[in-house]
Amino acid sequence: MSGSTKAMTIVTCAVLVLISAYTVALGSSGWLWFGWIVLMVATIGMAAADSTESVTARRGPRAGGTGPTPR
Repeated sequence: MSGSTKAMTIVTCAVLVLISAYTVALGSSGWLWFGWIVLMVATIGMAAADSTESVTARRGPRAGGTGPTPR
């Protein structure tokens, strides 16, 4: 996981704690929970893109790509 993905995960968890505390203290707000769900989906997407990027980087170039042609 890259540094930006870790930071996004930490922010998402911190916002969950803050929204939970807000809900306990002042009552539920649907918009806050909706915003947190959007943030969570963005974090999951970022983590998925990060993991896909590292897998393709390890594979290297595909066979049959550019390069000298065997005779």
